[in-house]
Amino acid sequence: MNAASDNRPRLAAIKRMAALVRKETYQVFRDPSSIAIGIVMPMILLVLFGYGLSFDLKNLPIAVVIEESSAEASEVTSGFRLSDYFSARPVKTMAEAERLMLTREVSAIVRVPPDFARDLGRGQAELQVLVHGTDANTARIALAYAQGAVASWQAREAARGNGQTVANIAIDSRIWFNEANNSSYFLVPGLIVLVMTLIGALMTALVVAREWERGTFEALFVTPVRPIEILVGKTVPYFVLGMAGLALCVIGARLLFGVPLRGSLAILVIVSMLYLLVALGIGLLISSVTRSQFVASQITMIVTFLPAMMLSGFLFDIASTPWPIQVITHVFPARYFVSLLQTLFLAGDIWSVIWPNTAVLAVMAAVLMGLSVRATRKELR
Repeated sequence: MNAASDNRPRLAAIKRMAALVRKETYQVFRDPSSIAIGIVMPMILLVLFGYGLSFDLKNLPIAVVIEESSAEASEVTSGFRLSDYFSARPVKTMAEAERLMLTREVSAIVRVPPDFARDLGRGQAELQVLVHGTDANTARIALAYAQGAVASWQAREAARGNGQTVANIAIDSRIWFNEANNSSYFLVPGLIVLVMTLIGALMTALVVAREWERGTFEALFVTPVRPIEILVGKTVPYFVLGMAGLALCVIGARLLFGVPLRGSLAILVIVSMLYLLVALGIGLLISSVTRSQFVASQITMIVTFLPAMMLSGFLFDIASTPWPIQVITHVFPARYFVSLLQTLFLAGDIWSVIWPNTAVLAVMAAVLMGLSVRATRKELR
């Protein structure tokens, strides 16, 4: 008897949440803009941003491996150490440099092989440059800059009368994780961030703010519905819509652009769910505070969509921005999601990248959902 009585409030809460989810789902299907943003927009973005873009780079982090101690080896790498385009990090072994490349601490490796000075004297010297290929545009520019650094050194040596010695130096270049050097491999995974942000933050903020304007929430205040039940009813349909957008993006990436998925699909789904919860939490919080569709849309664009495009590493290399901007980017969840997506799609399950970024997203999701519940509770009182 007591057990049945204890279960009644839980069953009533589940029924209320199910009714709210049903009501919100009907609203999604009745509103053409929801379908357009959730289904049509991902495909449009996928096509528009699936093409290459070119940007200048500055302070590109690279590892410099010198496997012989000679004046010639020091001279040829001086162009990388003194250049404004590179931020050179000397390391002792290729194993250490490869570890830095895998964890995205450097974007390229410059290797001076053994017997470089002897081969240089024979006119057959070779310099190896390995570039991280998750960002095809950065890879191409980095290779061009590397060739320019070597050319500058050759010009200096020629001016000293050593032109014949350095004339035949060659660069053996390779691009890791993006052998095709295709910029869509880099851009397409980042599109998932924009899709999740649009569906999670913008749509949720507009829908909830619209209900504030229409007075629908005031009608809910006189019912037994609790704040957490309102939030569940609002988030579940858009959570499902966001996951559908994720599926469309992944399928389009594979079929339209041939982007590989070298990491685990299960991990991709989990981290995408976390980011979607973060976006939903931001949308709910903004709409609860503003209560106006226009104000909510403007704030959401400034707080979520624009940073997701400009300050996440999706279009611009964060390492090339001024250091104050680099610090600011840590506040925006899109930065961590972009890093996860690029790693999972192109490099694989690199846990030293996955764990810290996933942990940050999990903390952000918990905090934002908690603040949303608190904001709604204040209104119900």
